[in-house]
Amino acid sequence: MPLYEHVFIARQDLSNAQAEGLIDHFGAVLSDQGGKLVDREYWGVKTMAYKIKKNRKGHYAFLKTDAPAEAVHEMERLMRLHDDVMRVMTIKVDKHDEGPSVQMQKKEERDNRRERR
Repeated sequence: MPLYEHVFIARQDLSNAQAEGLIDHFGAVLSDQGGKLVDREYWGVKTMAYKIKKNRKGHYAFLKTDAPAEAVHEMERLMRLHDDVMRVMTIKVDKHDEGPSVQMQKKEERDNRRERR
């Protein structure tokens, strides 16, 4: 099956538990359609470069999936219809990178620098 990476931004007024609940919900939608959620990361609340639907910040989430195209289309359709999701981006990849994403690696590097001081 094809491999995909998804990033979505949820509204800033959600709690962390609700934002992670969205990840679980969309992972369940994908598995119901015959796909598999390979990895998931919750990046937290981040400031956006510009306002989206009157929001300056949003909850960012990153998903790595192994799913047929029909399952991905259905998940994207439901994401776009969901009131709490502001933006969705899906990219088809040849293979998933091992380990954490670049966003999570930067956070770990900052932590290592603080320990050295």
